[in-house]
Amino acid sequence: MSKSRLFASAALPFALVFLTACGSPAETPKPEQPPAAAPMPTLTREAIEAAVFEAAPPPANDQTTTVSPDPAIARAQILLDRANFSPGVIDGLGGDNTRQAIAAFEKAAGLPEDGVLDAEVFQRLTAGDNGRVTADYTITTADLSGPFIGQVPSDLQAMSKLTTVGYATPLEALAEKFHMTEGLLRALNPGVDFGKVGQKIVVASVAQTDLAADVARIVVDKAERSVRAYDANDQLLAFYPATIGSSARPAPSGDLSVIGVAPEPNYTYDPDRVSYDRGDRKVIVPPGPNNPVGSVWIDLSRDTYGIHGTPDPSKVGKTFSSGCVRLTNWDAEQLASRVKPGVRVVFR
Repeated sequence: MSKSRLFASAALPFALVFLTACGSPAETPKPEQPPAAAPMPTLTREAIEAAVFEAAPPPANDQTTTVSPDPAIARAQILLDRANFSPGVIDGLGGDNTRQAIAAFEKAAGLPEDGVLDAEVFQRLTAGDNGRVTADYTITTADLSGPFIGQVPSDLQAMSKLTTVGYATPLEALAEKFHMTEGLLRALNPGVDFGKVGQKIVVASVAQTDLAADVARIVVDKAERSVRAYDANDQLLAFYPATIGSSARPAPSGDLSVIGVAPEPNYTYDPDRVSYDRGDRKVIVPPGPNNPVGSVWIDLSRDTYGIHGTPDPSKVGKTFSSGCVRLTNWDAEQLASRVKPGVRVVFR
């Protein structure tokens, strides 16, 4: 069985979902045990809430780990996320994904499209949504129910022996719940025990909002590394940064269509059907947010190709995939919730 053709209304057991193409051979595997990270410079919720545009900060280098988070960028990223112009993971640093989200927002607002966070963009964002961008959250028993696997194996054989490819730690789960990097969540909560029920923390005020209408058309822009969703009136519903194929296994071109949606898919590596080398034996990896295809799979009409989530949201748009379209888990889930079989998917 190559992969199940699941429709958006289907709710089938995890064991029925088989995927065969989109691992992440070009990505650096998630480390088996995340190293102890140096804390980010102090960034307070007060600074983010009060942030106003003063001058464009220098562009963040996506490979740089020494750039300090900027309150205005953090506020803008949260507002973009809430407006369905996804910056990817919220980190307070900016970078290509944030620039592309700003450019998409500018185009929709009729502004000059340069992707720069300037005074007019900031004013439009804050005028359109003047709510608080941080929130208090109390860690619940459900948040800590896991399962947390402590180590996320990089080897598919080891991963296949797990019951589920869950989050490594409660910190990782909470960061993804609020679309944040672990570093930014730590910075807003210095010294906090993220494994304690009842612990109050400060988080980005985001929610998995529903799109305004069903998706009628999806445009995958390979050069821009983005996905746009449109309604039946050709109005933009959402913008997402994306990882799209590689030189060794490029994404397709032209028109495809959605066949169905598989929530919480497992992942099958079959060396007889794929062109990259991850061993000579067929391996089935169980579902989970750190599964190679993340938390959801949107099945496309070209066999073994789909739009799916990722185990590492910070790398979306910055690495390569084996042909498919990779979004953050929360963006993929939002898109999947409003697609149906037959939706046109244009690769350009």
